[in-house]
Amino acid sequence: MVVKMNNKDERFYKYMGKIFGSRLIQNQTNDRIYDDNNKLWYIALEEDLVVAFVSVSNDIIKNVYGTKEEALKEILKEVKKENKIKDSTVTVLYEEVYKEAGYKVLKDIYKNFVLIA
Repeated sequence: MVVKMNNKDERFYKYMGKIFGSRLIQNQTNDRIYDDNNKLWYIALEEDLVVAFVSVSNDIIKNVYGTKEEALKEILKEVKKENKIKDSTVTVLYEEVYKEAGYKVLKDIYKNFVLIA
């Protein structure tokens, strides 16, 4: 199940609280995850556990993470369908998933990030 919410939703920290500041996720993605006020979060849940998420702000993808690539791919497709996604700098970790979800990988930005559209 995919839910959409922001940090004002009463369930938000129930699902995402452990994500923020997680060294495990930061080490895997080489990205820090923040609960900024202007982000809309697409969160894939299995038995109330987060298995993937994507955050979007002003039509730019800000954060990407997933323990299940199929769930992440479905979220990325939904994000693309519901938003006019602008060029977004995201973790290189899921480069193949971005492509499978219909995004173009435009170029490597830094060692750990790529630009997608």
